[in-house]
Amino acid sequence: MCVSEATRRFGFWLASAAILVFSAAVAAPSPVYPLYQAKWGLSPAVMTGIFGIYVAGLLAGLLTAGSLSDHVGRRPVILPAVTILVAALLVLGTAGDPTAIWIGRVLEGLAMSLVVGSLGATLLDLAPPGNARLAATFNGSLWPLGLAVGAVLGGALVEFAPDPSRLVYFVLAVVTLVLLVVLWFLPTPRVRRPGAVASLRPTMTMPPKVRGVFLAVLGCLLAAWALGGLYLGLGASVVATVFGIHAALAAGLAMAAVTGVGAITGILVQRRDAVHVMVGGSTMLVIGPALMIVAVATDTPWLFFVASVVSGIGFGAGFQGGLRLILAEVAEGDRAGVLSSVYVVCYCAFCLPALAAGFLTPVLGLKEVVLGYAALVIAMAAVALLIQLLKPSVRAAEVAAEGDEIAQEQEPAASL
Repeated sequence: MCVSEATRRFGFWLASAAILVFSAAVAAPSPVYPLYQAKWGLSPAVMTGIFGIYVAGLLAGLLTAGSLSDHVGRRPVILPAVTILVAALLVLGTAGDPTAIWIGRVLEGLAMSLVVGSLGATLLDLAPPGNARLAATFNGSLWPLGLAVGAVLGGALVEFAPDPSRLVYFVLAVVTLVLLVVLWFLPTPRVRRPGAVASLRPTMTMPPKVRGVFLAVLGCLLAAWALGGLYLGLGASVVATVFGIHAALAAGLAMAAVTGVGAITGILVQRRDAVHVMVGGSTMLVIGPALMIVAVATDTPWLFFVASVVSGIGFGAGFQGGLRLILAEVAEGDRAGVLSSVYVVCYCAFCLPALAAGFLTPVLGLKEVVLGYAALVIAMAAVALLIQLLKPSVRAAEVAAEGDEIAQEQEPAASL
């Protein structure tokens, strides 16, 4: 289907806004977790389970419906996902016990699983000719930017607004309802293809052409998202328990220091060589968590926030560089499936170490668990850095991607 340039531009920015809303809705509950713990006397393992159950719903959806929009179109997948998100926010906003929180988080994960690939692919579908790099950049930056917005919004509402354990959900539910109405007008330029039912079999889409680059950047993706899991899963507890800062906004700012700085970094480095970006990101993913270890060991709050900013640079650069290299190799018909598969891996790294940390905290202590978690991120980033420096196939992929982009930019293109 051919769409006008104005319609294409509208759809691109609408899909971008939808990514921000979804990502913010995921992060907003994090500053509320300590309220649940105090209200219901929940153990650290249960608290981490509330964080992790979201990823269980997410992974279940990604493995089955992750590539569905490549077959039935983007909008028929995105609209049900937005409806599920509204339901999840209402369940969370009216929750009276931990079971309701778990249900709401599973619904959030299911909703997110439907849009991670479909909205990301929509950005690629609607990117103006000659500006494909912008769509790849937004795919790597908007999700963490939304996490930052949600964390700060949640922290601010918990800190300053009435009914702190509920209001944030109702605010987001209203925003999401408006989004649902507007998304009815989302343009869908690509033609549907058969195989929708077969695509629901649990699988990961990674065409042979993409696998080599994916494996080469895997360590960087794992380190970046494991770091994100540390902050969104344990960040509020670290700020309150280790450093004695009980302001919810401070916890939200610590999370935003990683995800928000990461998003800004991803945008700033969009025209840099992707391999160099990954090398720089991996380096920062070693330095930042190392500073965190010193901050936690010496009870130094200001150093913890400095470490968070440095880590955020690593998160943004590492994820952005790796994702750009992967997307440069993906054919149009595989976009949603490959993006969903990438996020399966990322969210496993995001969730599994955080879940393990939650179960180990009552045994070893929060400070000791955080120190070990940071060391794990350093190890993964160091391995990724070595691979990036030694594996020539990544460089070849980047050169090919740059050549394709130069050819595209020689075509007439309208600016967003």
